[in-house]
Amino acid sequence: MNYDAAHELARQISQSSEVREYQRLKELVEESETTRALLKEYKRLQMTVQMAAMSGQSVPTEEMGRFQSISSLLYGGTDTSQFLLAEMRLQQALADIYSIIASAAGVQLDLPGLE
Repeated sequence: MNYDAAHELARQISQSSEVREYQRLKELVEESETTRALLKEYKRLQMTVQMAAMSGQSVPTEEMGRFQSISSLLYGGTDTSQFLLAEMRLQQALADIYSIIASAAGVQLDLPGLE
């Protein structure tokens, strides 16, 4: 298999508006140690919530409340909200690309959000 096309795709992805905007906003929000810590905790809690939902379990009330509080703080801030939305757009674009490649290889994906 020739990997030239994969390297070209990687180059195009790295130069895409989604990646450039994500990187710009990431640098901006990471300037604050507090924001970095909140984002780290948000992502940890987000993973906990997602894993619980996928396994049919409930999230402890305290953790769910903490997740909602941190979400409100982060989405209430202009820079952090823009960063999180840019991250979601980039993740969706990468999921779309992966789905296209997997389909070309005849691979069935059973991941939530990918069809």
